[in-house]
Amino acid sequence: MTRLPDPTTRPRGLVDQFGRVARDLRVSVTDRCNLRCTYCMPADGLPWLPKDEMLTDEELLRLIGIFVRDGITQVRLTGGEPLLRRSLVDLVSGIAALDPRPRIAMTTNGVGLERVATRLAAAGLDRVNVSLDTIDAETFTILTRRNRLDDVEAGLRAAAEAGLTPVKVNAVAMRGVNDEAVSDVLAWCLERGYELRFIEQMPLDAQHAWDRDDMISADEIRERLSERWTLTPLPTADRGSAPAERFLIDGGPATVGIIASVSAPFCAACDRTRLTADGQVRNCLFSQTETDLRGPLRDGASDDELLGLVRGEMWRKKPGHGIDDPDFVQPDRPMSAIGG
Repeated sequence: MTRLPDPTTRPRGLVDQFGRVARDLRVSVTDRCNLRCTYCMPADGLPWLPKDEMLTDEELLRLIGIFVRDGITQVRLTGGEPLLRRSLVDLVSGIAALDPRPRIAMTTNGVGLERVATRLAAAGLDRVNVSLDTIDAETFTILTRRNRLDDVEAGLRAAAEAGLTPVKVNAVAMRGVNDEAVSDVLAWCLERGYELRFIEQMPLDAQHAWDRDDMISADEIRERLSERWTLTPLPTADRGSAPAERFLIDGGPATVGIIASVSAPFCAACDRTRLTADGQVRNCLFSQTETDLRGPLRDGASDDELLGLVRGEMWRKKPGHGIDDPDFVQPDRPMSAIGG
């Protein structure tokens, strides 16, 4: 068994043994969701976490503060659907009060965003990503099993009006479902000033039905968009640790991003770590292990002790997610329980 170095003797920061340093913390604030997307969960939903197993606001803020003091510069709130956490505005305000103050972003399905966008911006939310795979109402209802496209569109408008910019749209292209309309989604976003990011579908569904042969690859997406626009890649140096390869559209200034999480993974530059709604820290979206912080926290662990657990989990991070490995096993937790 490999002996891990003492976390207290390593340099400050959430570093792994391959030299990557975590700067971006994804925090799932709930595993619940008000949509039932076919590629994410069953029609009847999933067993939700009991309330007593979820971190309280006070616990979340304490743990986020520990991450921030050790080098995290961006906190992204995710779910499930983060807007379902009733205390979300207060939580954002608490994160904004941390010293040093991290950038605060949120990934949401947009349902309910209209009523709270202004308050979130006032509390300190800097920007928002809205998941929207189609602009066709019928396809949206089939995909999400809910007729809520109008609510998502209203949420996007409200986010832009509240200054949560740049407003980004995340879209997953699925073969035989919405892949023929990827150019229509981009045109729709360009008309409204939203920045679109296409994401390859990943093996994170609760049903474990993902099939790589059915996945629309980044190359396919680019080919389909190129039938309508001239796409010019931005310099690789401009990308940094960002997951999306970005392209100027017809010379710019508008851009579109494509995230090739499966076909061209960006693991070597990954600067992310994750905290689940029930207090588990995960060093990778596809990790088969996680480290419990909730138990030690509730048992009276000090901040230094909790930091040691976090650093130990980060040190164990593998060089890549391993989707192409013959022994790859999909995580037991679906995306809704891990946090995007």
